[in-house]
Amino acid sequence: MQQLADGLEIDFQSETYKDAYSRINAIVIEGEQEAYENYITLAELLPDHRDDLIRLSKMESRHKKGFEACGRNLNVTPDLQFAQEFFAPLHDNFKVAAAQGNVVTCLLIQSLIIECFAIAAYNIYIPVADAFARKITEGVVKDEYSHLNFGEVWLKANFEASKAELEEANRQNLPIVWKMLNQVAADAEVLAMEKEALVEDFMIQYGEALSNIGFTTRDIMRLSAYGLSAA
Repeated sequence: MQQLADGLEIDFQSETYKDAYSRINAIVIEGEQEAYENYITLAELLPDHRDDLIRLSKMESRHKKGFEACGRNLNVTPDLQFAQEFFAPLHDNFKVAAAQGNVVTCLLIQSLIIECFAIAAYNIYIPVADAFARKITEGVVKDEYSHLNFGEVWLKANFEASKAELEEANRQNLPIVWKMLNQVAADAEVLAMEKEALVEDFMIQYGEALSNIGFTTRDIMRLSAYGLSAA
């Protein structure tokens, strides 16, 4: 049992907590695994940036090991089948885009959507995590900002040529994020992570990324609204 700063008590050893954690922990493990694979694919698509992208992929692999340790610390077996199904729509869209050589779509999915989703989840989780997981997650979230930055820098440098594809990729993939947030809301609540806070933090991270690339505030409001009704 841990007393948190806001007076909320969480029993990290309860069966209810561990059951929810088995899915949340699996999601972050699978998310890091998919990020690892996606950055290797991007290294093939962007050979001029191969070294940077391989370095990012290795960081994601380390993150995965850290989150696996978090599960072991609580004696929880992650439900990886659930997590693979959870990520399947984004995973499939990334694979299709990569096969077609659509680098811009791949970068939007991995370097913007998935990284912003991860940063939002980690930001909301850290204050309510057990001490071991908090330390791991604090280290991971610092790295994720550098991963987000790679996509921002490349897309900003290629903004005019990328804008139409970015808008289409956003239209296809952002609604998936709202469905993912809904799918995980009940388990997140058991871990004291509020869905509204997750949505808000994601929208802040994603909006800032779009702004950094070159979209106007008006554009960002329009792009961010896709599928939001599902949230």
